[in-house]
Amino acid sequence: MIVTLQSVLYRSLFRVVRHRISRKVIPHVCERIGDPLKKRYVQFIVFIAVVVVIVLLSGFSFTSMWKDPPIVPGPGVTEIKMLSDWLPSLAGTKSDTEVYIIRGSQPGGNLLLLGGNHPNEPGGMLAAVLMIENVSSLAGTVYIIPRANHSAFTHNDPMEGAPQFFSIELPDGSKRTFRFGSRRTNPVSQWPDPTIYNHPTGSTLGGSEISNLNRAFPGREDGLITERVAAAIMNIVKQEKIDLVCDLHESSPEYPVNNAIVFHQKAAELAIMTQMMLEMEGVNIRLEESPPSLRGLTHREIGDNSDAYVVLLEVANPSQGRLRGKTTEELVTTGVDKYYLQASKDGKLFAPYDETGYPLELRVARHVTTVRVLLDSWNMMFPDRMIMLSDVPAYNAILSDGLGAFLKPVS
Repeated sequence: MIVTLQSVLYRSLFRVVRHRISRKVIPHVCERIGDPLKKRYVQFIVFIAVVVVIVLLSGFSFTSMWKDPPIVPGPGVTEIKMLSDWLPSLAGTKSDTEVYIIRGSQPGGNLLLLGGNHPNEPGGMLAAVLMIENVSSLAGTVYIIPRANHSAFTHNDPMEGAPQFFSIELPDGSKRTFRFGSRRTNPVSQWPDPTIYNHPTGSTLGGSEISNLNRAFPGREDGLITERVAAAIMNIVKQEKIDLVCDLHESSPEYPVNNAIVFHQKAAELAIMTQMMLEMEGVNIRLEESPPSLRGLTHREIGDNSDAYVVLLEVANPSQGRLRGKTTEELVTTGVDKYYLQASKDGKLFAPYDETGYPLELRVARHVTTVRVLLDSWNMMFPDRMIMLSDVPAYNAILSDGLGAFLKPVS
């Protein structure tokens, strides 16, 4: 509610200032001046002053998202690098971002976990943050990028009425604040979009998709900034010999690919085993095979252009759906929306939905648990490349204790 209140205050202040200036200040000044030419001059100066004030207030609101909310590395984090370490041309740009490394005491396989590919899907980013702040590795190495499209975290979608921030309360009463970003790279970093995006694979996509990180893979090292981010992630996969990639997403409840594991063909057996084990734990999840003709996505391009097994996880998020009502911080965190409740009663959704909504705790719990079970399946299939983690937050614990119980206070 911070940003919503801020916007209301800005609008109210503008209306008050405009009213007082137009109804009281300008007539009074003009009456004292007398000269019609001078009156118009004063009106022009006052108008310019009001415009300057509005521009400054808007600028403060826009740039308020440029500062990264802190992430508190847990004891398992052994190293923090920057994405530009794998592609130097990203250094100093708004697209450079942290890569958290959790290296085990024993050798094993390598996992790359991506959150924030789409920053208006906060469940993926928060699941990555929970892993960073809690998990240790017993064997193998985990690379976590919680803000994959960092530039897209530095703005939001005001035409969608989206909030800029949302907060989670911690057990000590303090709050952790996170950004609710955009699906696309900030135009400050990359503009304009072409009419047609000539994809590196030879396919053609809509021009705006060039600023969508999950349509830019495998990327171009000398391309636009979003393509360079994709290329840097590909460099991590190849140079660090990544065995398994897991990309964390959310989707609209009315979208058919929901509460699902989307898998590259190489990872089919792994995905099937993971689904079976999840359902044994009471977590229902669907399987979706990556379409070979759908280009630019992580599960397709990383799978095609490396030896890694790649999956993408989807979970329902009402705050990004087209059937929602007002997009508020409360909708982001609770997922409660009367219009989605009616849509569920009418049988229009592909995810279960009732009066309890689809809270952020549930979405994050599904992601974290699926990653854990995915690794259990991996370890059974590839015992020579095991990735064994400890202190992974449990599904029921996240639901009962809340996300705040697994987020560290910020000093």
